[in-house]
Amino acid sequence: MLKAYKYRIYPNKKQQAQIVKTFDCCRFVYNRTLMYRREMYEKCGVFVSRTDCNNYLNRELKAKHSWLKEVDKFALTNAVYHMDSAYQNFFKNRSGYPRFKSRYSEHKSYTTNFTNGNIAIDFEEGRVKLPKLKMVKAVLHRFFKGQIKTATISQTPDGKYYVSILAETAHEAIPLSFLRTGVVSLSGDTGVLWDEKECKSPESLERKERRLEKLQRQLANKEKGSNNYYKQKRKIALCRERINNISRDYCHQVSHEIISQNQLITLEKRKSAKNSSQTTPAAGIVWYELARQLEYKAKWNGRILL
Repeated sequence: MLKAYKYRIYPNKKQQAQIVKTFDCCRFVYNRTLMYRREMYEKCGVFVSRTDCNNYLNRELKAKHSWLKEVDKFALTNAVYHMDSAYQNFFKNRSGYPRFKSRYSEHKSYTTNFTNGNIAIDFEEGRVKLPKLKMVKAVLHRFFKGQIKTATISQTPDGKYYVSILAETAHEAIPLSFLRTGVVSLSGDTGVLWDEKECKSPESLERKERRLEKLQRQLANKEKGSNNYYKQKRKIALCRERINNISRDYCHQVSHEIISQNQLITLEKRKSAKNSSQTTPAAGIVWYELARQLEYKAKWNGRILL
């Protein structure tokens, strides 16, 4: 079973510079291969495959731009694959037409593959070995055994660095003491209900949401482009991250309790629900996120989800 383990890492200044360089190179490769694919279809009527884009990267882009060889080659290849996935999702009506990546985007990440021991975890020393970065200090709060497949390095808007390790590992199913059927529903008035009991939102989440509103009002009074403006944006990013962490953790608590106590779980959306795709303020739960967690946890632990 493939499972991902996310850890926070603390790279030094040299490692941070290498990570930022890799972010920029992956964005450059993504945009250039996307442009190449679009131009070949518009001008020549030729459909360019993922393999053709990868050959264009290795034969032309790397020859013209030698600085692309200074970063991890698997990261650049995965950037091409991500561009191709965006195209495939567009053709399958899952998303819009692929767009160029902006250097000002808040989402920054790249993925590298495991080969010849280039990715390793030292749980005793609290370090992670990554390509081109060598050993990076990390907080390894979860232990696992298994074959590492990929590693995704990301940076949040508030400047924190994380690594997500995808590994082939075994899963220990949650034991079930008795058979039971649970009903999880979304109501427009009370938010998320589980067996007719309201899932109340944590008080800390409500406080953070009020603080976010205050910070956003203060941002409106700052001069755009000034130092105080970017300082305020960083405070907002930190507050949003905290809200997302609290909400996601609460979803995990609720979904774990439901999976532990029920053999059959039923999801329903009541007719009175309003804006069911949005966050439900009464419970602090994103309905999609809760359904997603219940889906894969039911699959892992042999439960039935309807």
